[in-house]
Amino acid sequence: MTRGEIEAEARRWIGTPYCHQASLCGAGCDCLGLVRGVWRSLVGAEPEAPPPYTPHWAEALGQESLLEAARRHFVEVAPGMARAGDVLIFRMGTGVPAKHCGVMTADGTLVHAYWGRCVAETRLSPWWLRRVAAAFSFPGVED
Repeated sequence: MTRGEIEAEARRWIGTPYCHQASLCGAGCDCLGLVRGVWRSLVGAEPEAPPPYTPHWAEALGQESLLEAARRHFVEVAPGMARAGDVLIFRMGTGVPAKHCGVMTADGTLVHAYWGRCVAETRLSPWWLRRVAAAFSFPGVED
């Protein structure tokens, strides 16, 4: 798969309503559901099922579950070396586990889903860039 194919697949989800724990293009997804859907489209079957989680799972559990899962199945890259088609994972506050993710584009934007909205494309402003906890490439992506 190419980085352009990853971007195109992520953008195909734009407008999908936010739905906690869902992962169905056009019907509903959360940020993890978006990344899971892109994976299914381009890589194949999901390597593991996500455990049930609440909207505040990271704060409640205090565990880096999202980062640990990403490290099991994606290829970690230095955040400053992330490129189009890579998955960015964000830490939304100081001292809290990382719990948000999306797909970076060549246009310097992030395709992501967030509560109360839908899948959207947002400029990767300094506000977002300060919160990047880690970056990952899909396995098998062609550079």
